[in-house]
Amino acid sequence: MKAQLPPAIFLMGPTASGKTDVAVELLQRLPLEIVSVDSALVYRHMNIGTAKPDAATLAAAPHHLIDLIEPTESYSAAQFRHDALRVMHDITARGKIPFLVGGTMLYFKALREGLDDLPKADAAVRAKIEKRAKESGWPVLHAALAQVDPETAARLSPHDAQRISRAWEIYELTGQPMSSLLKPTSTGIENEAAFPYRVLPLSLMPSDRAVLHARIAERFDAMLHQGLIEEVAQLRARFDLHPQLPAMRCVGYRQVWQYQQGEFGRDALRDRGIFATRQLAKRQMTWLRGMSDALVMDCLAENLVESVEDSAQKFLAP
Repeated sequence: MKAQLPPAIFLMGPTASGKTDVAVELLQRLPLEIVSVDSALVYRHMNIGTAKPDAATLAAAPHHLIDLIEPTESYSAAQFRHDALRVMHDITARGKIPFLVGGTMLYFKALREGLDDLPKADAAVRAKIEKRAKESGWPVLHAALAQVDPETAARLSPHDAQRISRAWEIYELTGQPMSSLLKPTSTGIENEAAFPYRVLPLSLMPSDRAVLHARIAERFDAMLHQGLIEEVAQLRARFDLHPQLPAMRCVGYRQVWQYQQGEFGRDALRDRGIFATRQLAKRQMTWLRGMSDALVMDCLAENLVESVEDSAQKFLAP
């Protein structure tokens, strides 16, 4: 029965919604261990552009599943699910509660519902898709994807090369849209046989999107001030990177790469970085609005930490 399953708490939200601050504070109040659910924080040496918690924060509030791979490597939702389940099992065995915090919604979905039906990457198919994109452009492939998989296309930017490519790859390998393969295999919201936890899903959403946009601009400006451009230059000097690597497609890194290639100037870098981050937040909020069981909280509320704690305490009460 569901009541017999061990508990886990999900803290989800768009970028700049304050998830990390809330999580670190909650760690001082409840027997939690933080598990990062962020596809950018898995990369080592990528600290500024990913808004990775600093050393002092990590010392006070350790995060599982960050700094796992080099920027030249790839990390899939299936790998995340495997790693997260292992870490969650260990946390539960220690008598603590897994506290999954982040904004990579596909990872949350994969964790609860599984991704076993998705085929592995196929280099030949991917090369063919890349060739089509080079000839026609990613927006054209995105428009074509909308004809065969409108649900997936609706949540992707027309310039999101990595995810458009993957969606086309899956469609060409299986003949089915990715969205249909991602649907739960059970009639419930979660497949309990595959995910042995009862979940409190908390969704941090802004009551005023303009305030979130201001936060995004402030944070990107701070990243530039902290040395994001220099960080990318150091990564390029240290590793054999190219712009199609998942690491270099991350928001912020992609725009800095293009700036360093001379595609536009410093002012345009700032504008494009902020715009790309706002588009990311929009896609994250679209995912969150589709999670009907999530408890929505205003990420701009002054009493946010207290509200999250109260909900967690009620969830964990015997």
